[in-house]
Amino acid sequence: MSSIGATYQEDAGIQKKRWIILIVLNLFTFMATLDGSIVNIALPVLSKELNLPMAQIEWVTTGYLMAICAAVLFFGRLGDIIGKIRIFKIGTIIFIIGSLLCGLSSSLPVLIASRIIQAMGASMTMANSHGIVTDIFPTTERGKALGFIGAFVSLGSIAGPSLGGIIVSTLGWEYIFWVNLPIGLIAIVLGWKVLPKDLVKVKAKIDIPGSMLFAVFIVTLFAGLLLGQQLGYGDNRIITALSIAGVAFITFIWVELHRPQPLLQLSLFRNPLFSLSILCGFLVFAANFCFNIIAPFYAQNMLNLSPFYAGFLLMLLPISMVIVAPISGALSDKVGSELLTFAGLAVMVTAQFGLAQLHAGSSVILVGLWITMLGIGSGLFQSPNNSLIMSTVPRTQLGSAGSVNSLVRNIGMVVGITIATTILFSVMSSNAGYRVTGLIPDRPELFLEGMHVVFVTSATICLAAALLTGWRLVGARRTKKVEAEV
Repeated sequence: MSSIGATYQEDAGIQKKRWIILIVLNLFTFMATLDGSIVNIALPVLSKELNLPMAQIEWVTTGYLMAICAAVLFFGRLGDIIGKIRIFKIGTIIFIIGSLLCGLSSSLPVLIASRIIQAMGASMTMANSHGIVTDIFPTTERGKALGFIGAFVSLGSIAGPSLGGIIVSTLGWEYIFWVNLPIGLIAIVLGWKVLPKDLVKVKAKIDIPGSMLFAVFIVTLFAGLLLGQQLGYGDNRIITALSIAGVAFITFIWVELHRPQPLLQLSLFRNPLFSLSILCGFLVFAANFCFNIIAPFYAQNMLNLSPFYAGFLLMLLPISMVIVAPISGALSDKVGSELLTFAGLAVMVTAQFGLAQLHAGSSVILVGLWITMLGIGSGLFQSPNNSLIMSTVPRTQLGSAGSVNSLVRNIGMVVGITIATTILFSVMSSNAGYRVTGLIPDRPELFLEGMHVVFVTSATICLAAALLTGWRLVGARRTKKVEAEV
């Protein structure tokens, strides 16, 4: 059962404040996704300061993303039950506390623990922001609004290396977390003033068994994949972790199919438009995070740029994205989303293949061109794809749909990091003749060979998404033709 009162769209007061509400949501959306990638540019610095190999220091990034993946479905369902706006507000406070603790951390274990606290707050905001927007904005503006929030999701996930490089060079690594404090406090004050009370709630119980099984699946799967880079995938501990992940996932699906009020609304995936859009979103974020984890090391270690100038070079991607994404979102309301998503993916495929041709002597201008194209393609794709995902979902399942969208996005990030680092280290190890888990200062050609394979792989991932989107585009046009004839 669900309790649904008058809609937000019928409340003139809320409608007057809807764009301010969107700004508040976007501020936290940006910071929560930014913190999944902003550490990437600081990884070489942290690796040197803490005297740790790349394969260990990447846990600062992946620990955060893993915690979000493990919790986001739970908080999305909790938002449906006790109110999406209430959960969002609580999440903002927890996120700010976690950000403060991250900057105060003095060792790797303490930093990772603080990142997990930060991730809990981030997952609470991520899981519910799309549902809040879909609830508040009328259908005539929903594509534009979701376009903006999608732009800030993508902008936050991609802008990390560029902004992080500037902050690390000028202030120090601690400030990549502390920069959240003033922005977050302003957003919290604004949010408590303009965010309305929850109207849509579902009368249901929390699925504790499903929540625990899913968390076990996420943690053991990604811990096994990432630790396998250091220990080797033939190690008994890695095999055990991946086996537990497989059993946990199968059990989770069985439990969800037999529970009257499941954590994951599997019925959402009966909609082919929703499922295909979710899959394409996953593939794009996996491909983009292959770039995100490799690019800072290429810019700093191969092009010999300082973190400051590397940050400016990588800034071309979010700048081009933030220009294109809102335009793409607005266009999707008028011309439909299928063509725009296909065009964006075609541009991304071209850019990824271009990145695969780079070497140590490449012109910075050429590197900037491919990075800009990648940002344009991402901007064209993300906003219409988010609109497709959220526009097919009933009001009582918006929290679940939003959390699935956030989950798939964050899993895509972790998968992208895992694919990139696994391929990189495998190619480097194969060419070096021994196991490699970090950069070798006097052997740059090893990194470049690995990087080329990574970018060819990410281009192929984008190509697969483009083919799926092209198939969706043809199907949508056939449907419109049939409806016109009838």
